[in-house]
Amino acid sequence: MGVTGPIRVVVAKPGLDGHDRGAKVIARALRDAGMEVIYTGLHQTPEQIVDTAIQEDADAIGLSILSGAHNTLFAKVIELLKAREAEDIKVFGGGIIPEDDIAPLKELGVAELFTPGATTTEIVTWVNANVRQAAQA
Repeated sequence: MGVTGPIRVVVAKPGLDGHDRGAKVIARALRDAGMEVIYTGLHQTPEQIVDTAIQEDADAIGLSILSGAHNTLFAKVIELLKAREAEDIKVFGGGIIPEDDIAPLKELGVAELFTPGATTTEIVTWVNANVRQAAQA
């Protein structure tokens, strides 16, 4: 990538899920850890999320999904990133994701998934260790 500066993360709430407290907590934790965070707000389409990530030159997209539509929404974001030749943008996420769905989502290209009980420290540590490590130098 060759980009320097803070890690840039788009935090998004795709679909019709109206619960955004968790996304806001994660956005604040990432921001407090020195990252640049773009929070897209509620009811974003996968197209809007990918457009924002590309426009903002994001290093990662963090999706928060509580609606049960995680298989469809994660897959669509990954598909759109590939179509836009932006596969270097890592996708991670969290929410109510059954254990049986985690491995298939990772096979699709989701870098990491955090389920209920994950701490903000765990998420910040993972982002720092796995997203654009050169930014930390």
